[in-house]
Amino acid sequence: MSDTTASPTPTAAARGRGLRTALRVVQVLLAVFFAVASALPKLVAHSSASGTFAEMGWGDAGMYAIGVLELAGAVALLVPVLQSVAATALSALMVGAFVVQLTCFGGENAATPLILMVPLLAVARARRGHNEELRRLVRARGRRG
Repeated sequence: MSDTTASPTPTAAARGRGLRTALRVVQVLLAVFFAVASALPKLVAHSSASGTFAEMGWGDAGMYAIGVLELAGAVALLVPVLQSVAATALSALMVGAFVVQLTCFGGENAATPLILMVPLLAVARARRGHNEELRRLVRARGRRG
């Protein structure tokens, strides 16, 4: 007698776990990218970053400000209650990067921020359930405050 209960296709729960794991991997990769490849050169004033910001006319203050925002976003991507907000904020930063690429550098690397926005917006949408929890925490803090 054969076992007819075994199913060759994964269950919905298994697929859900797989998607959550894939999303977590994407979040970690984005966090590493924004912290190491993007924020770090700005925060240590690497010549590539300082030259670019000098060319734009933003100087060191602009470079450090953007670096701090990117690093904060990278860290927040790993904090469950902040994930959606962080991904949204980093997407907004990428809109700014896109505009800067078009206006200051002739669109040379304009695709990069757009490419980064795709997974960021996917994270923002998938983790949007945490926004209500964040609202509750902020309200509770405001009442105590």
